[in-house]
Amino acid sequence: MASQQTSYLDKKGLTVKDLVTIGIFTALFFVFELIGGMPLVVNPATTFFLTCGISLLCGPVFLLMVAKVPKHGAIITLGIVNGLIWFATGMHWAMTVGFIAMGIVADLVAGIGKFKSAKLNILAYGMLCLGSSGSLVIYCMDPTGWVGTMISKGTTQEFLDQLTAATPAWILPVVWIGSLLIAALSGLIGLKLLKKQFEKAGITA
Repeated sequence: MASQQTSYLDKKGLTVKDLVTIGIFTALFFVFELIGGMPLVVNPATTFFLTCGISLLCGPVFLLMVAKVPKHGAIITLGIVNGLIWFATGMHWAMTVGFIAMGIVADLVAGIGKFKSAKLNILAYGMLCLGSSGSLVIYCMDPTGWVGTMISKGTTQEFLDQLTAATPAWILPVVWIGSLLIAALSGLIGLKLLKKQFEKAGITA
């Protein structure tokens, strides 16, 4: 009976309580993104390494949110809201699209383990963090168009000229690999810091 009840709860959609919880963790996620990423954004030479900065501190927040709301839709909601917030701050639209797309991918990855596998949840966290590289992907595909968009959003030509001069052709794979490695480290630290909470939630290695 207990297992049937648990299964039923797992299949239920997001409740108002779940959405409030997701909202709180999304706010925390964004705060830690700013702490890890903003020092990189203000320097033209490191702007595109924002994805690595985002991956640095948010692992514990992400994993704890998944433990609190182990349901499909939670990670997607985080990706959507987080992407929209970044767009509101002046970031390229592709960053928002990236967060939404990778939020869906991350939700599916974590869902494979029914949101109870620490390894898959950490992998899902890495996937979500890669969403922030959407802006870099568009830059690599169409640098002129990307620069035009950023000028229209208020970025100075001088900053963009410096960014273009400092951005190597090989930056995309470096950012992706670096972000995934940093995300894995952040997730592992989160597991150790919040071990009791994860054990209580039934999350396994």
